[in-house]
Amino acid sequence: MPDTVTSQVLHSGGRDYIGIFTNNSDGTGEAAVQKVDISALTGAPATVKIKRIKYSVSTGGSVLIAFDHTTDDTVAIVTGNGEMDLRNFGGSHDPASAGGTGDIMFTTIGFAAADSYMIVLELGIA
Repeated sequence: MPDTVTSQVLHSGGRDYIGIFTNNSDGTGEAAVQKVDISALTGAPATVKIKRIKYSVSTGGSVLIAFDHTTDDTVAIVTGNGEMDLRNFGGSHDPASAGGTGDIMFTTIGFAAADSYMIVLELGIA
């Protein structure tokens, strides 16, 4: 049985987007799975910035969050429980590297059966 994943939009409008993402792993994990398709956001922006990441990742694993490009641009690798507030630094902007879409992708690292995550992303829409 594959990982059980959910994606839910909590808010999308104006210049903001908030989404919550979960995974209950069967041990196969996720590899560069699209979580936010920026072309589907209000106004189809060319880029977004990550303003805040709240996360709870079960012991033993971590989640890599990246912008989609030919070589994905890593934003953060999160493990344990916490929050990264990037607003004081203007957010983490998509560097718009060659190729790709700038969508937001997740990759699980070191996940075993029954490992899980819950991640809340707050984005600013450019």
